[in-house]
Amino acid sequence: MASSLWFFRWPFLVTVLGLMLAAWLGWQTTGTGAGALTFFLIGAVLAVLEISLSFDNAIVNANKLKDMSPVWQKRFLTWGILIAVFGMRIIFPLAIVAIAAQIGPFAAIHLAATEPAEYARLIGEAHVSISAFGGTFLMMVGLSYFIDDSKEVDWFCALECQLRKCAAVRGLQVGLVIALVMVFASCLSQEDGTTFLFSALLGLLTFVAVDLLGHVLDASQGARDVARVGGLGAFMYLEVLDASFSFDGVIGAFALTQNLFLVAIGLGIGAMYVRSMTIMLVERETLAQFRYLEHGAFYSILALSVIMFAQSLFHISEFVTGALGAGLIGASLYASIRYKKQLISG
Repeated sequence: MASSLWFFRWPFLVTVLGLMLAAWLGWQTTGTGAGALTFFLIGAVLAVLEISLSFDNAIVNANKLKDMSPVWQKRFLTWGILIAVFGMRIIFPLAIVAIAAQIGPFAAIHLAATEPAEYARLIGEAHVSISAFGGTFLMMVGLSYFIDDSKEVDWFCALECQLRKCAAVRGLQVGLVIALVMVFASCLSQEDGTTFLFSALLGLLTFVAVDLLGHVLDASQGARDVARVGGLGAFMYLEVLDASFSFDGVIGAFALTQNLFLVAIGLGIGAMYVRSMTIMLVERETLAQFRYLEHGAFYSILALSVIMFAQSLFHISEFVTGALGAGLIGASLYASIRYKKQLISG
């Protein structure tokens, strides 16, 4: 047990410092002890929200990291966490408001500090674009895992065997995603439908561009430094993937508080735990020990992508999203443990 806790020593420290900072922010904002306590509790809830939504993110990160060189593993776990915390939890919401309100970045920061309600409203108005972009990217990630003729292990054999056989059909993943995008776009108003289609196509192009870059860099490994080149494509892929996972957490956070800085503190704490879970999965080779755990993560990704599409039509509680993802991963973990017991007893 002690060795497991060792992986989370930095998140524990960041939790203490972050929640103290949240309480101080509450005191500075409201001038009351009750306000400080409220900010403290909201920060804690946001951290739990981020962790519950990111189990699958940690598993997918670990799956990619195990094939990266130690140099790029370290870069992802250092630079990557800075990008995740500051880029997605602070800069991303500011960028949304700056674009939506057609103002500069400093004006967006001023708006967040002085008019949090207006800031939150602008964030909410961008939910159609965010849902379409993030949902499309994540759906491509999930389908690309299952529609792959090199995949060797199946959890739900009847379904996954058929999907693996379909890998010979070129562009099947793209066709499936576009068909689903068109269905959801047709359910929206003309203006929102156009926005949804444009954002979904942008998400699709982003996936293709990142995937293409990874293949180009992989093809160059023989002529260049493997540690330098081989990890760059994977690094960029993981960063875009983390961004897509973060969309629902960032948007959902503004339902709890309109304070950008409190959102950054709470989600930043959660991001540190995701980083530590990723390290533990890689160093302990957990994915190799639990046969179906990776399958559960990718089923969770597909479920999250559909939920993000559906959120363009109506609100879905973050509790439902987190519970569904945790349930799928828990089921895959149970199936993996049962498989190991059958091997031992057989």
